[in-house]
Amino acid sequence: MDGVRAMAAHIGLYAKALAKWLILAVFVGAVCGGVGAAFHIGVHEATALRGRFPWLLWCLPLAGVGIVGFYKLTHTEGQGTNDIIDEVRSGTGLSIWLLPAIFLGTMLTHLCGGSAGREGAALQMGGTIGYHAGRLFRMDDQDLRVATMSGMAAFFSALFGTPLAATVFAIVVISVGVMYHAALIPCLTAALTAYGVSLWMGVEPTRFTVEMPALEAGMLIRVAVLAALCALVSAVFCGVLHVAERQMRRYLPNPWLRAAVGGAAVIALTFLCGVTDYNGAGMEVITAAVEQGRCRPEAFLWKIVFTALTLSAGFKGGEVVPSFFIGATFGCVVGPLLGIPAGVAAAIGLVAVFCGATNCPIASIFLSVELMGDGGLLYFALACGISYMLSGYNGLYSSQMILYSKLKARFINVHTNAHHAGERGELEP
Repeated sequence: MDGVRAMAAHIGLYAKALAKWLILAVFVGAVCGGVGAAFHIGVHEATALRGRFPWLLWCLPLAGVGIVGFYKLTHTEGQGTNDIIDEVRSGTGLSIWLLPAIFLGTMLTHLCGGSAGREGAALQMGGTIGYHAGRLFRMDDQDLRVATMSGMAAFFSALFGTPLAATVFAIVVISVGVMYHAALIPCLTAALTAYGVSLWMGVEPTRFTVEMPALEAGMLIRVAVLAALCALVSAVFCGVLHVAERQMRRYLPNPWLRAAVGGAAVIALTFLCGVTDYNGAGMEVITAAVEQGRCRPEAFLWKIVFTALTLSAGFKGGEVVPSFFIGATFGCVVGPLLGIPAGVAAAIGLVAVFCGATNCPIASIFLSVELMGDGGLLYFALACGISYMLSGYNGLYSSQMILYSKLKARFINVHTNAHHAGERGELEP
């Protein structure tokens, strides 16, 4: 009888935990799905409005000053995706004001032609919603971290329509080498709920149509070479972003002036290029590269410069869509030189550069399937594995930890951008 009681208590404990997380995840997913859909529609309309009224580009410096002012007003200056990562790892807490701040900041950035994406905003808004939902449910510090991850997954899923990739990304991006398995059900449930809500509100998931070649040895070798080059591009992209941020803060320590000067510089670069392809997220360019195999040869270089200048000046958005842009256009240009069809190379480049920049190979593989289907799964998997290894310890998020060496089965536990091959004897036999 005692054994039966113990078994019943054991089952009750797990059932209670499952019910708790399902209720929280559905709540977080519904909120993130609604806010995420509104955010997606808002960014889309802001981009369309800028297309109809090109003079809005001239308002970029003023928009930057407005963003700085709102962040100061809400006492959220300096906060970003790294703070979301720190909350999950260390329980540092998140201000509810970060939600409207990043929402407004991203809208103004896209409306006036700053070069940024949406994912940074997604992780910040989703993480903030998840964190405060956990507080509403009176969760302890450990559960608050899982709630924060569920919000990250939900908002990412609502924006891109990729619930599986969003789930895996949220539970691996914090500490590379560790999966927070306890967060799997909350994150997946929240991501699926948010995806459903966003679909119901009219958001079309991001999808690309590309015909992948049959599996054969010669193409595998070509893809491996392309992936190695994409790893280099991702490292350059991350390096330029961090150097630009440091130099802007060094030479323009006043955030008001930094935003105004950065906005003016983006305007000048736009006129220097003679096109507006590099303003905003650039989804049209990505689609053309992947589905039609066409882009400007210099597009990936310009996008790196535009994005680094925009984000280092204090404008808001994210780095993931720019990484899509950079990878797709780089692959589209270099792929044919290696004997890979331009559209196929663009698709592989998109995923490989994203992987190298985020250090999330498994999430990147799932992302490739959800964005482009499973026809080229083995090609994408190979590209992600090579890009992850050869991109070194660079990354978009300086708070991200890499727990295990990319060269040996060795525990290193270092921050991205602070560790390089050759340290701690990695190159010694």
